[in-house]
Order: sequence, then C-alpha cells, then structure tokens
Amino acid sequence: MASPMSAGRFLAVLRAEGATVAEVGDWEHHNRNHVGPWGPMHGVMIHHTVTQGAERTVELCRVGRPDLPGPLCHGVVTKNGTVHLVGYGRANHAGLGDDDVLRAVIAERALPPDNEANTDGNRHFYGFECENLGDGEDPWPQRQLAAIERAAAAVCRQHGWTERSVIGHLEWQPGKIDPRGFTMAWLRERIRDRLQQTAGPALPLGSG
Repeated sequence: MASPMSAGRFLAVLRAEGATVAEVGDWEHHNRNHVGPWGPMHGVMIHHTVTQGAERTVELCRVGRPDLPGPLCHGVVTKNGTVHLVGYGRANHAGLGDDDVLRAVIAERALPPDNEANTDGNRHFYGFECENLGDGEDPWPQRQLAAIERAAAAVCRQHGWTERSVIGHLEWQPGKIDPRGFTMAWLRERIRDRLQQTAGPALPLGSG
C-alpha cells in the first residue's frame, strides 16, 4: 500500500528510469477525482488501446469517449516508445475487477483467476495504455516494449514494489483480453530484471 506520488515525482521517476516522456496539456490536474477517491495505490495496470496512430490514440486517452470520460489512463505508450502523460489522479482505465486479484497484488504473490468484478480498480492502480490494435497481429516494436518496461519499473522502484505489482487488464477484469501480443509473465520477467539493476534509484522523499 502506498500514497500516490505527486505528479511532479511521477514525471521525475519516469525520466530517471530512462523513459522518453511527453507532457500533454494540463495533465497534472486532469483526473476524475470528483467521482471517487484515488489511493492507496497497489500496482500498475497495462492495457492496449485498440487504436492506430499516435496522435489519435493520445487524444482519445486524454479526452475519452461519449460513454467513458477521460482521462483513460495516466500514460499512453505509443509505438515510437514515447510515454505521453495525459492525466494524473483517478482515471477511467481499470474499472471493476476481482478483489482476490487485488489481495494477491498487495501480497505480491501469484494471481488467482479473475472471476468477479466487485472492486474499484481506478482507485488503486496506475494505468498505462499502449498503442496497439489488440488483434494479435499488430506488431509491438521493441522500443515500445522497452518503454512499457521502463514506465512500469519506474513506478515499482519508487514504491518499493516487485514485478508482481504489475498486472494486465485481462488479469483484473473478467472478459478483458488486453494486453494482447505478449504475455504478462514475459513482461514481469523483464521488469524484474530491470529492478535488479542499479539504474534509476527511487527519488528521496520531498522531491518532485
């Protein structure tokens, strides 16, 4: 369990991990906090967007859809490996998921099957949407995968979490398939290896 980082610290830890970051509009104050609490934080959730084209994808995740107001995540990882910050605070990305999964994430142990949708995930997870059609054929460039790894590791490193605090949307909410095109076990392995490196140390309290 952790209090959310400040927006400034979030930006700083991403850059400290080596991520290429683009700030989009007034992202630090763009959120859904008026509809519910944000925090305590328990993990990082990875999604795919079912979109094509960086500009369109970033704008959709910032503004949202008629049935789902934005922001739809905190960072959008486009195919060129840039992490676009579109919001900070409560975001419409995780939705309702399985309380057993949340308990496993908190305990950093193997995840059980997600067979319930009874827990507010928007409150507890940082969210990264990743530009991909999600059809199993759209490629994932290596620079994009590296950026996803860096972004997730940055958050975990700052909070003192292991790779088990990173989950996919498909592991949280029944019926979801994202991210599709790589496995979360594979991504967690990459994050684990990165966290064992000395680069990108957590910033001291009071910075950012």
